[in-house]
Amino acid sequence: MRQIEGSVEHSESYTASYKLQCGVEKGMHLSNEVVRSVVEAALHEDIGTGDLTTLAVIPAAAMARAAFVFREPGVLAGAPLAAAVFARVEPALRYEALLPEGALVGRGAVVATVSGPARGLLSGERVALNLLQRLSGIATLTARYVAEIQGTRARILDTRKTTPGLRALEKYAVRVGGGVNHRFGLYDGVMLKDNHLAILAAQGIGLGAAVRQARANVGPMVRVEVEVENIDQAREALEAGADFLLLDNMSPAELRAVVDLAAGRATLEASGGITLETLRVVAESGVDYISVGALTHSARALDIGLDHTL
Repeated sequence: MRQIEGSVEHSESYTASYKLQCGVEKGMHLSNEVVRSVVEAALHEDIGTGDLTTLAVIPAAAMARAAFVFREPGVLAGAPLAAAVFARVEPALRYEALLPEGALVGRGAVVATVSGPARGLLSGERVALNLLQRLSGIATLTARYVAEIQGTRARILDTRKTTPGLRALEKYAVRVGGGVNHRFGLYDGVMLKDNHLAILAAQGIGLGAAVRQARANVGPMVRVEVEVENIDQAREALEAGADFLLLDNMSPAELRAVVDLAAGRATLEASGGITLETLRVVAESGVDYISVGALTHSARALDIGLDHTL
């Protein structure tokens, strides 16, 4: 996306728990296709027909160097996207990673530098920072949740409550932070939620029948999950052969009762209004997973700066 005269050329603690989960060997991966499509769209949105300010005042031969600096502690996520932004804007720019993706970063640490033609650096910096700040914020929040439940069997799950168009990136950031991805979309798992069940009930189809119908209409390799709100519903879903129960807004005592009732016959996911303050007691109930929509819909962008040094 080299700029040409005003146009765009389209050519026992936090640390310990995080280290247990992070790393490429744990499945941290973004496909090249996802990176390309997101970077292309973001740059087109921001640069449009050209960076008027930069093209108007910065000489074409000017060179610059800048450093990505964490202004608060956090988990680094999104560096491959930042590198791709600069490579797309100006191939002559050199992006150098100083810390690996998933690193726990302290305040004031420099995680990467970028150097080369000043025009490209200035035009790409906002998009690169937006992506790095957003994903690092999600990874950092996820790591806090993961740390809080260390020593229990539970694992932290994300949800589909993601920014439209950025789901692959935001779920990637959850993995970087040590969390686990739930289904990516409606296409990769059966999940009978309250609204499905309400509509079916109006047709005279109960929860158990809904589970059996779903099981009959999908292949044997597809898991069937059903949302339940009390122990009676949990019992009905288990008897119908549900693989996965979403235990919605249950008290810790109710969660423990369902854990005892299920006795390993189904995977159990606690969900609904769970915060860092209530997380530990939910995990200690014995559930397998705890899903937290806030990981993606409420994570604050991390404060990261791009400081020009040359």
